[in-house]
Amino acid sequence: MDFSPYFLPVAVAAILVAMILLFTSLLTVLMKMSDETTGDELADVKNTLRRGRIALVLSFTLAGVLFLAVKYIPGSGLEGHIQDWLNLIIRWAHVILGISWIGASFYFIFLENSLNRTENLRDELAGNLWAVHGGGFYYVEKYKVSPKELPKKLHWFKYEAYYTWLTGILLLSVVYYMNAKSFMVDPSVRDISAGMAVLIGIGTIVSGWFVYDILCRTPLLHKKQAFAFVGFGIVVLYSIFLTQYLSGRAAFIHIGALLGTVMAGNVFFVIIPSQKELVAAAKEGRPVNPELGKLAGLRSLHNNYITLPVIFIMISNHFPATFGHTANWAILAGLTLASVAVRHYLNLHEKGQLAVRMIPFAAVAIFALIVVTAPKATVKNTTPISFAEVEPIFKDRCTVCHSSHPTDDVQKIAPGGVMFDTKEQIQKMAPRILVRAVQTATMPQGNKTKITDDEREKIGRWIEQGAK
Repeated sequence: MDFSPYFLPVAVAAILVAMILLFTSLLTVLMKMSDETTGDELADVKNTLRRGRIALVLSFTLAGVLFLAVKYIPGSGLEGHIQDWLNLIIRWAHVILGISWIGASFYFIFLENSLNRTENLRDELAGNLWAVHGGGFYYVEKYKVSPKELPKKLHWFKYEAYYTWLTGILLLSVVYYMNAKSFMVDPSVRDISAGMAVLIGIGTIVSGWFVYDILCRTPLLHKKQAFAFVGFGIVVLYSIFLTQYLSGRAAFIHIGALLGTVMAGNVFFVIIPSQKELVAAAKEGRPVNPELGKLAGLRSLHNNYITLPVIFIMISNHFPATFGHTANWAILAGLTLASVAVRHYLNLHEKGQLAVRMIPFAAVAIFALIVVTAPKATVKNTTPISFAEVEPIFKDRCTVCHSSHPTDDVQKIAPGGVMFDTKEQIQKMAPRILVRAVQTATMPQGNKTKITDDEREKIGRWIEQGAK
């Protein structure tokens, strides 16, 4: 049985339940507040309540649109149009929120790495920094634990992480889980049902967080290099597993979702609770456990190193030379190492240290991947082939989706606006067809139309002979 159509409604319902619980709990807190509550504390609760209300309204609105798309649109001929707009809106929100979150992560790691920690510091300070930006000067101080008196307004950085993750899960549902048969299942990799593919994807994301969190609770956490090697090894193992069951594209995106869940989990389960405890202790005038700040700092550092691999994975579905390679898990591992090396170089550079080997290592790694993923040279068949011989192949295997009137059960609008209805349209896209249909064999998606190797060879031969 194919369970994939039900995952989006279930995901939306779960988000709504979470939002309703948040809103209800905030109302309860507000109602139970005593008359002795200070104005500042009341303002904090009201601000939190206001954010929860906004989130609830947005969630209900989005849920309404999604349920209409899933329940009432099928059969109207607007499925593809609605799904494209859902894809666009959620992806847009995901990218905007992701930029906000990653930007904040980069900025605060920069602050941590660049603080003056030795010259003219007050006893309670861990460091300070002068900066100039946008025509103005800024001065930042970091306290060792907390100031003697907390300011009335304290800015928190958490909602960017939460909503980046939520929009990412919604995007994963709209693009992959609702179209699991096309985007997640590849019979040439493993002939499994769409429902099984979705369960594998979700299981990977959930188990990945628990494996990482358990690892963080071992003494290995404080041995940074050993932790990095073990963590990288676990990601590689997950990559190998996923590429044995899902399409290359789906395997890549689920590794990205796993890493993104680790990042959001760090914020929700560790960083923010630690900060809340620090704030509560400061308000109550009791000693603060400095280990909380150190633990939150380590998790934040992990997030900082994870960001560049996640950014690559977000755009990887546009580059079949990576996910479409026979050793795609190794390609992903190589790109992860290269991006982490770049991030490490930047982090040390901000501290005034030079990691001279990091950039050359990253450059060599990328160059090696370019060489490894290059199309293999084959013995060319010089037998002349005409367009008349390949035209039926395009009609039977490609125009099911790539047409002004697609007949596919999922793609109701030509993907990317690419159409093969005329010979001129086919000829114009010949270089991309060579890459996707012949060299990487990543099209048709999941080989849904059962194109044969002989047909791929004919298309490749026609294009290599000039696509005339």
